[in-house]
Amino acid sequence: MTAAADTTNAGLFTRAQAAIPGGVNSPVRAFRSVGGTPRFLVSARGAYVTDVEGREYVDLVAGWGPAILGHADPRVIEAVTDAAARGLSFGSSTPAETELAELVEARVAPVEKLRLVSTGTEATMSAIRLARGFTGRDLLVKFAGHYHGHSDGLLAEAGSGLATFALPGSAGVPADIAALTLVLPYNDLDALREAFAEHGDRIAAVIVEAAAANMGVVPPLPGFNAALVELAHANGSLVISDEVLTGFRVSEAGWWGLESTTDAAYTPDLLTFGKVIGGGMPVAALGGRAEIMDRLAPLGPVYQAGTLSGNPVAVAAGVATLRAADAAVYAHLDGAAATISGAVSEALAAEGVAHGVQRAGSLFSFVFGEETPVFDYAAVQRQEAYRYAPFFHAMLDAGVSLPPSVFEAWFVTAAHDDAAIDRIVAALPAAARAAASARPA
Repeated sequence: MTAAADTTNAGLFTRAQAAIPGGVNSPVRAFRSVGGTPRFLVSARGAYVTDVEGREYVDLVAGWGPAILGHADPRVIEAVTDAAARGLSFGSSTPAETELAELVEARVAPVEKLRLVSTGTEATMSAIRLARGFTGRDLLVKFAGHYHGHSDGLLAEAGSGLATFALPGSAGVPADIAALTLVLPYNDLDALREAFAEHGDRIAAVIVEAAAANMGVVPPLPGFNAALVELAHANGSLVISDEVLTGFRVSEAGWWGLESTTDAAYTPDLLTFGKVIGGGMPVAALGGRAEIMDRLAPLGPVYQAGTLSGNPVAVAAGVATLRAADAAVYAHLDGAAATISGAVSEALAAEGVAHGVQRAGSLFSFVFGEETPVFDYAAVQRQEAYRYAPFFHAMLDAGVSLPPSVFEAWFVTAAHDDAAIDRIVAALPAAARAAASARPA
């Protein structure tokens, strides 16, 4: 590998593939869904990211959500710099851990106590263990297309019937572990009723994305979450609301906060958080009712621990982000999301591309084809996904970085001003034409 090759995206990807499986440390970064060479980013500020070749892009990935204020927000950078100067990791409690927990509890009423961890996968894995320990039951219900991290029991695929045990969704997942999960169609209360009718006294919890955003954005039908909670509680089961993506991004109190003001208000037993709660650093959390949370060690018999949990530098980023994410930030996110998603839709319609806009607060994505809107994973999979890759690359060529998969949400930030949005809008006509001319492989 020559020094010159180390300054190009292609050269760095070749080098990375020799040292890292697939050349990436998280699969979506490999561009397998859209093809082409991944971009190796070296800096980011505001609404923009810059790759190793010095090219700047308007960013609609936002670190997969946490950069709600924009990249390298001065308030967050100052907090992290100050914390790092005092030491990187202590292995002991720090005052900032309690401060972050109190900020979350003040925003989200169902969270009476909070346990900090390092990743969303760790948060959901721990929440499931806690639910099983609290109820004394083993089975878990999840919904097809919802992603809750890569722990064994969550990498499960639906069996041959609505209430049958799941099959392994990945190599390396034992069938016996996958069989402890029931995978149901999303937004289907009849399927959930059937599962409870057949297995109700064995179901520890239902885990659900508060608003699905890992198969593209697929919001819950009105009243779905409330009915889900009512049904689970009637059968002695807990509900784990996964707000790793929606928490503190779609409102001050996440998706629960949006629905708590409606006639379909509900109270989940446990919630999981990530992304925004860490402000771009590896922080996640699980929280909920005190009587459940107190079953965690050291108070209770459910073991959970982590040397880097509540890391002082990471927590500093989370505290600074939540303190800065005020009502004005959320209003800006909603406005920017509406403007950008509307502009994309208008450009696609002008080229005759059938599509639908999927929205959940400021999160949005697009479904290609006549079948819109979509409400479950099966419908998402039936879309004309082949249109996204040419659309993506046309935007990338024009200096706009989109999520490298049609099955991912788009993220805006408080730093997406008129200039950034104008650059996005200018890139859309060519991208829409590329989508229109796409053909199935």
